Amino acid sequence: MAICAKFLKKNGGLKNNLVVSTVMSNMGLRVALKELGIQHETTLVGDRYVMQQMLASDAVIGGEDSGHVIFRAYHTTGDGILTALRLLEVMRADSQPLSELAKVMTVFPQALVNVEVQNKPNIGEVPEIEEAIRAAETSLGEEGRVLVRYSGTQPLCRIMVEGPSDETTRRFCRQIADVVQEKLGT
Repeated sequence: MAICAKFLKKNGGLKNNLVVSTVMSNMGLRVALKELGIQHETTLVGDRYVMQQMLASDAVIGGEDSGHVIFRAYHTTGDGILTALRLLEVMRADSQPLSELAKVMTVFPQALVNVEVQNKPNIGEVPEIEEAIRAAETSLGEEGRVLVRYSGTQPLCRIMVEGPSDETTRRFCRQIADVVQEKLGT
């Protein structure tokens, strides 16, 4: 998304100077877009939420961390073939390999753990989980983030931590996951 957004902006095609992505998108995307002077809006996980926000904000590109990229002029959902074609277009127009274009964004280390749960109470109503999240967020400060959410389709709690190193992100992710398992796990 960062590569295509940069290309669209350079060529006058990034309507409203905006990219839409889900909360699961890597922090590196937000940082890269900010450095490129591109606005960024986030949504819940799912193509439908991305598309709703794209329509509401009149954005032309959006997507999910999973690789679903939506080019609104062509489609209303993520399309891998279309994304590949658009990337090839950028590579050809800029006469650069993908490895060089990808330098527009640095991917932050990310850890993700899924915990099977018996029920799905509001995360904020489970003090031990809320405390574990706050402790990680405080320790990470501006160098990372924590996202704890339930799967919309499975009995899972998804814990995602981004931070300055693999070791740090794995450690905080595991700590939160252990508390979730203790309080809500099967």
